Amino acid sequence: METTILHITTAKGPAECQLAAGKILGELLADLRGKGLQVETLERTPGSENGTILSATVQVKGLNIQPPVQSWLGTILWIQKSPYRPNHGRKNWFVGIHEVPVPEKFAWREDELVFQSVRSSGSGGQHVNKVSSAVRVLHPPTGTMVFVQESRSQLQNKKIARERIREKLEKVQIQQLIDNINQRWSQHHELERGNPVRTFSGMDFKPKKEVKTFKKQRSKLKQELYKELKL
Repeated sequence: METTILHITTAKGPAECQLAAGKILGELLADLRGKGLQVETLERTPGSENGTILSATVQVKGLNIQPPVQSWLGTILWIQKSPYRPNHGRKNWFVGIHEVPVPEKFAWREDELVFQSVRSSGSGGQHVNKVSSAVRVLHPPTGTMVFVQESRSQLQNKKIARERIREKLEKVQIQQLIDNINQRWSQHHELERGNPVRTFSGMDFKPKKEVKTFKKQRSKLKQELYKELKL
C-alpha cells in the first residue's frame, strides 16, 4: 500500500482564498475517496471566516495512488466575485496543493525500548494485587510511553504494548511532519497564478472543464490527406 501527504495552502491569501481552500478540501476528499483511496485529514488551520481554512494536511493511502493524486497537484483557480467584499474587482482566487515527501517510517530498535513489569490496578481480585502482569514500555529517545494491563498474561500485555508504542511513535512522526510543513509554508506569501490544474466557478463550486474540439488538428490532417491523394 502506498502513502503520500498532500498540503493545501492559501499562502496567507485573503478570506476569499481561504473559502476556496475549504471548498477544495471537500472536493479533494470526495474525489479521492470515490476512487477507492483511504484519505484522512491530519490537520487543518481555520481561516478568518466560518467554513474557511488557511491550510490543511491530508494523508492518502491506497494502491496506485499517484494518477488520481497527480491530477490535483499545482494551482487551483476559483472564479467568483468576492462574497465578503461586494465592490472588490478581483474574481480569481488561487489555492495551492503540494505533495510532501513522506519520510521513512520511524526506525526504532527493540533494544531502545525499556519494559517494566508492574502490578495491575483496578478490579481483578488477588491476581491483580499480587502478580505483576501489567507492562509499561518507554522509548527514551522520544519520551514516548504506554501502559498495558488488558490481559492476565504478561507476555500478551508486552505484545500489545509493543504494537501500541509503534502506533504512538508513528503519530509523533506525523506531528513532526505537520510542524515542518507549516513552518515551511508560513514564509510563503504568493502562489503561481498561471496554468491552473483545476478550475472551479461560482458559490456552488462547479468544476470548469476545458472543451477541446481539436478543430485545427483535424483541419491540418485533412490538408495533409488531400496532398497525399493528389500525388
